[in-house]
Amino acid sequence: MQQLTQKLGSGDMIIQEVPYPQLGKGMVIVKNHYSIISAGTEGSTVVAARKSLIGKAKERPQQVKQVIDTLKKQGPIQTYRAVMKKLDAYSPLGYSCAGEVIEVGEDVTAFEIGDKVACAGAGYANHAEIVSVPVNLCVKLEATANLKDAAYNTLGAIAMQGVRQADLRLGESCVIIGLGLLGQLAALILKASGVRVIGVDVSDAAVKQSLENNVVDLGLTRSATGIETQIQEFTNGHGADAVIIAAATSSLDPINFAGAIARKKGKVVVLGAVPTGFDRDPYWYRKELELKMACSYGPGRYDLNYEEKGIDYPLPYVRWTEKRNMEAFQMLIATNQINIDYLTTHEFDFENAKAAFDLVVSKTEPFTGIALKYDSAKPAEKTKISTSDTEKLGEINISFIGAGSYAQGNLLPNIPESDKVGRIGVLTNTGTTSKRVAEKFKFQFCATEEADILNDKTNTVFVATRHDSHGPYVLKSLEADKHVFVEKPLCLKASELTSIIEAQTKANKAVMVGFNRRFSPLSVKLKSAFGNHPMTMIYRINAGAIPSDNWIQDLEIGGGRVLGEVCHFIDYLTFLNGSLPIKISATALPDAKQLNDTLNILIQFENGSSGVIGYYANGSKSMTKEYVEVFSAGLSATLNDFKELRIYGKGKPKKKKLFNQNKGQKEMVAAFVNGLLKDGNPPIAFEEIVAVTKASFKVLESIKSGGAQVDI
Repeated sequence: MQQLTQKLGSGDMIIQEVPYPQLGKGMVIVKNHYSIISAGTEGSTVVAARKSLIGKAKERPQQVKQVIDTLKKQGPIQTYRAVMKKLDAYSPLGYSCAGEVIEVGEDVTAFEIGDKVACAGAGYANHAEIVSVPVNLCVKLEATANLKDAAYNTLGAIAMQGVRQADLRLGESCVIIGLGLLGQLAALILKASGVRVIGVDVSDAAVKQSLENNVVDLGLTRSATGIETQIQEFTNGHGADAVIIAAATSSLDPINFAGAIARKKGKVVVLGAVPTGFDRDPYWYRKELELKMACSYGPGRYDLNYEEKGIDYPLPYVRWTEKRNMEAFQMLIATNQINIDYLTTHEFDFENAKAAFDLVVSKTEPFTGIALKYDSAKPAEKTKISTSDTEKLGEINISFIGAGSYAQGNLLPNIPESDKVGRIGVLTNTGTTSKRVAEKFKFQFCATEEADILNDKTNTVFVATRHDSHGPYVLKSLEADKHVFVEKPLCLKASELTSIIEAQTKANKAVMVGFNRRFSPLSVKLKSAFGNHPMTMIYRINAGAIPSDNWIQDLEIGGGRVLGEVCHFIDYLTFLNGSLPIKISATALPDAKQLNDTLNILIQFENGSSGVIGYYANGSKSMTKEYVEVFSAGLSATLNDFKELRIYGKGKPKKKKLFNQNKGQKEMVAAFVNGLLKDGNPPIAFEEIVAVTKASFKVLESIKSGGAQVDI
């Protein structure tokens, strides 16, 4: 299938052949008929991408700060990889489209193949022939629906949410500042609700278009003389009941102008991208104005449970969610309560999408809505895409399932360049990532289906997906008679672990988890200094807070921070003392959401060693993240953030300091591949991986029991 993509670094925009999107649980696959270009949001993205690196940096000071912070902590190599991943990636464009359903996912009952639908969401409702969309970002249409109009779905829902935030009644008045797509859609919805609408824009053409199409009752150019007086007269001297700012500007004029024209105790709703540093006097303070923000499509936006997992909000308690806003917008179109035909000033065939964006950037002629039309008769084919002219095979032939930021920064670059190592296929959730990774790291193809990866050519699978899919993919790889490397954790459920143990025993294939810290050069030195004596160990992690709505904190998807990250540190102590954990106890700092991300863990090992893990999400980021202390047989050692090692014994301490932090990712990948080449065995024994995984589960069990010691 074909998709429009752009590289942030160069600004290059192309339509390219990419793999068919993945059909996940609770999703539908849609063949697009139309998609709509958002001149505001997408236009600014395209303009930024075409700027120089300095220009990009000026537009994104916060991201520049993040780069500097990464440079300080991880050094130039990791920072360079992270930046180049962003700049070289094929970024999809688009977030509003309409078409027909051609596949439905697991547990989907509200849609059937052949349904006409309208879709929303950046990363989902892309400018592409085929898209994969969660059910709560997709609404069913009548069989006779006009799909071009329906494709305004996202923009209509955004405008609808702005109107709902204004909370106006029949006969009241509203000023719309900014008569672009969002502003005119909001005005149409308001008029259909019986609200008197005044439209204001800096463009004479936008005002004229709104008046000619009966979008507003009064249209005014911002530079016109006496504009405030005209608004006062229109509202019988009271001022507007509400003002919706649908403009996009860095100027403070819209917010201050809104204060001047709103009535006393009126509302101002920010729908567009404008600063809110208004002048307190004479209007905002004296009128006691209310400032409200409209969050995108409405309640449910940015909520992982709602958007990705399809869990709806109960209608009696949340009347208007983002999906219900979309449905209401589509109803207005279907019943002819609003007419948006005039908004589409330009229509381009999809293959000419670049010309459409050139128009947005150059502004060589006036435009409002720009629609992209797709060849709906073209068959949807699931074919893997070749990215290499050669089909070189080695003794170890690697394919990737998942290839996100971690894989691109730490796994893929470290696969040894060797005639003994073949690079076969890449499969990710998005075709753009699959294509880019396969090309950059010289794999033979990017895949459409799991079967493309679990084929006869591949004998080693790297799994670098979200945590909830680790266990199932490890199991499928073993059942397909493949060696498997999985980024931590191994799995999220005890039942999955049982199945993996059985499958590994039957297949007798290598299973490796990405516990990289034990492969750090400083870790190797630390372990060799202490030998096999029983030891006491302390591992303190200044982990930092992660928002509770992040996927990592979701117990079903990310497993929480214990299963998702603390497993690293249990493995590290297991590595240092050279024996398996047998007992564990843990207590967590109480919190309302039970995140269990600030905790203390005590572990006992078979050889008598003991270790303490202090994992803290409530500290300062200015402190180093990881610090280890080890004590045994008259020796002591400290390891600070995998940059500095000190070993204390007789005489002066032995010191080893690295210029850059090294957590062992490169060494880990090399050890795994070389182990397979040598004798088919991974560098971490499977029994250690199983014990560490069980110990991670037992941490949560101990926390639930109030810190009781439990056997592993």
